Amino acid sequence: MTSTAAEQKDLARRGDHAQRWLILGVICLAQLTVLLDNTVLNVAIPSLTADLHASTADVQWMINAYALVQSGLVLTAGSSADRYGRKKMLVTGLALFGVGSLAAGLAQSSGQLIAARAGMGVGGALLMTTTLAVVVQIFDDAERVKAIGIWSTVSSLGFAAGPLIGGAMLNHFWWGAIFLVNIPVAVIGLIAVVRLVPESKDPRGDRPDLVGALLSTLGMAAVVYAIISGPEHGWGSGRVLLTAFAGVAVLTGFVLWELHVPYPMLDMHFFRNQRFTGAVAGAILVAFGMTGSLFLLTQHLQFVLGYGPLEAGLRTAPLALTVVALNLTGLGARLVVRLGTPAVIAAGMSLLAAGLGAIALLGGRDYDGLLFGLVVMGAGVALAMPAMANAIMSAIPPEKAGVGAGVNGTLAEFGNGLGVAVLGAVLNSRFAALLPGAAGAASLPAALAAADGAAERERITDAFASGLETSQLAGALAVLAGGLLAAVLLRRAERTEAD
Repeated sequence: MTSTAAEQKDLARRGDHAQRWLILGVICLAQLTVLLDNTVLNVAIPSLTADLHASTADVQWMINAYALVQSGLVLTAGSSADRYGRKKMLVTGLALFGVGSLAAGLAQSSGQLIAARAGMGVGGALLMTTTLAVVVQIFDDAERVKAIGIWSTVSSLGFAAGPLIGGAMLNHFWWGAIFLVNIPVAVIGLIAVVRLVPESKDPRGDRPDLVGALLSTLGMAAVVYAIISGPEHGWGSGRVLLTAFAGVAVLTGFVLWELHVPYPMLDMHFFRNQRFTGAVAGAILVAFGMTGSLFLLTQHLQFVLGYGPLEAGLRTAPLALTVVALNLTGLGARLVVRLGTPAVIAAGMSLLAAGLGAIALLGGRDYDGLLFGLVVMGAGVALAMPAMANAIMSAIPPEKAGVGAGVNGTLAEFGNGLGVAVLGAVLNSRFAALLPGAAGAASLPAALAAADGAAERERITDAFASGLETSQLAGALAVLAGGLLAAVLLRRAERTEAD
């Protein structure tokens, strides 16, 4: 650590950031707004189709432009924050997000809304990385786990609350209001950041890695686009396979470039650190389990248990509420201090796996079983996510906090897409296998439309429920194995450091 970085850390320890909890509240509010916009637009699709005469392809790009740009830029945004200043990038992100929200709310055509959403994605990438980097800078080791726990709580809340908040607003306002409500948040955030947040950056001032930034952006965008397109076009389609192959090839080029360039955007030697590698494996699988299971659950609640979209959204809320309740009490932070990071991650991932198993075995036809599984999953996420985010950030030098936050955000995006892709593929494979030769067996709606009589419909629904059970169990096994692997690597790293 350089002397400048050490001085910044000492300032935090001496309490010069006396308003650090207020700063955390401000950046968490900005973070929540960014995360809500990942899912809030889903409920506005009927309104957009009617008011803007949007085609199906237009609507898909309205939704995906935001996630695609954001995920593609998140690593580059973190590196830029380290080099040019995390406060500067936080202010820039808030400004871009606010301007993009204004343009989206006032859009008069599909093209205008798609462009505005892409602009919001640029601001969102800057906010996603700089918020976590600022948390690392202003909190010392004793308080950081609790602060990251609150930051993680906002992430879970934003993921689950988007459709609910969007639905509530659309009951009273036109679709543009779901974007315009971001503007006062951005303005308040800008004022608070300028007045409260201290500036920090990598004191070495490495030259910008423009080639690395270009390769990481293109590679991540291609991979995420393939994941987004898979359910619509089919995972074996030429478009999806070609895009996925191109993304993997570009990311491979990124890794090779970073290994040889004098000033890499992402130092690949971080992956030699077992603490970092263990936390990376766990972070991917937490996102894998949580996102994949929620993707399956929304279908289960609607197609098997017969709930409407809003009712289904409300019935998945216990997962997020459990995460919020446990993280706000600081339980995870206290357990990390008492038991250590590896034990807490192992416990959290085991609970997440147990929740997935409970949903598979107990929730087939009964919401009570689902409710129990969601609460257990929430407890697991509340323990594992903050501990792993803290492990990732602790394994990276403080002056590289932006890159660490970018890695954390990239892993979350990758795990989210992987969960939907893998568990969805398991579901579809099992469903089709149980209905050999049936018309429309590739999807539940098509199979139900082709069904001949109530008995056939029940057989199809049972096959779908069985597919959901199989996929949830597959997710549980993957999460459990990943959690144990992460705990072993982290424990081994601690022993190596102690020696």
